[in-house]
Amino acid sequence: MAEKRSSFSGKLGFVLATAGSAVGLGNIWRFPYLAAQHGGGIFLLVYIILALTFGFTLMCA
Repeated sequence: MAEKRSSFSGKLGFVLATAGSAVGLGNIWRFPYLAAQHGGGIFLLVYIILALTFGFTLMCA
């Protein structure tokens, strides 16, 4: 039996979800650039190491 896939209830929900995703992706690209530009390179290194460590641990759990 085929399961029914969920979908957006209207156009407004789709537009808001798309805009939220675009803003989130913009922040992912802009944050490292600004941190490195203002001397935060070591912070980025620690951030990436911690993100990978905790991310890998949570994925394995």
